[in-house]
Amino acid sequence: MIISSVMTDHPSWLSTGAGNAYRAVRCGDAVWALSTTPVGSHAYRTTAHPVSGAGHPPVADVIDATSVTGPTIMVMRLREAGTVVRWRNPDLWDALGTSIVRQVSRARQARKLYRTFCQTHGERVMTPLGETWLFPTPESLLAVPDAEFARLGMAFKRRPLRAAAEAYLEFGAKWTELHPASLVDEVQTVPRVGPWTAGATVADLTNDYALYPFGDLAVRTWAKHLAPERPWPATEPEFARVWARLAGSQLSDWTLLTLAWGVRHANTTGATAF
Repeated sequence: MIISSVMTDHPSWLSTGAGNAYRAVRCGDAVWALSTTPVGSHAYRTTAHPVSGAGHPPVADVIDATSVTGPTIMVMRLREAGTVVRWRNPDLWDALGTSIVRQVSRARQARKLYRTFCQTHGERVMTPLGETWLFPTPESLLAVPDAEFARLGMAFKRRPLRAAAEAYLEFGAKWTELHPASLVDEVQTVPRVGPWTAGATVADLTNDYALYPFGDLAVRTWAKHLAPERPWPATEPEFARVWARLAGSQLSDWTLLTLAWGVRHANTTGATAF
């Protein structure tokens, strides 16, 4: 698939330089390697490669940025992205664990914590572009001792991750059958999983970014960069109301494309990517 860019917001994406990036994902009982490689000026090829197991590959959604409408300057900048692809995370457990790692953490720190935890306790996977590691299974995570969480700088993630692992082992099969909006509610029954974590989890899983907590700091930050001339509200609830009104029926595309724009610009400015 040839497109203008691939959204690489998930912390499992690794770069080999020169525009190449890759990650591994669980998809049912199989493992797939996802990759993106440049094929020309502002064009990339993204592919899914089976590593082990069998079954349907992960789903890649294509968002046509040229179709978004709204305030002129902001829309013009979003449209520059052309066609953006984001791979759905086919692993609900990884999506939930990732969102917990991201709780109240800056993007750079969350990526570091996630990758170190995976490399230390996850499954090693060889892909065509290099080696990587999957997020530890619920069973593996529950076997990690308290001292190890502390050693890895994840002591404050220990309780919510363990609670999520226990809940996933009990209810995970049921959760995968729920409608996305119902899943947002259901995962909030896990201790220390609130609306932000639930929304981010289901957005990662489905690519429906109308379910993402679109009033959060990441969206507010990049909206201000996209349209600095607008008097954006300072508080999360006020911003969310304005954002939803401006985006209208394109709320998912607006939010995803804004975060994708932020990821691309963060890679060159060192700013927060999510």
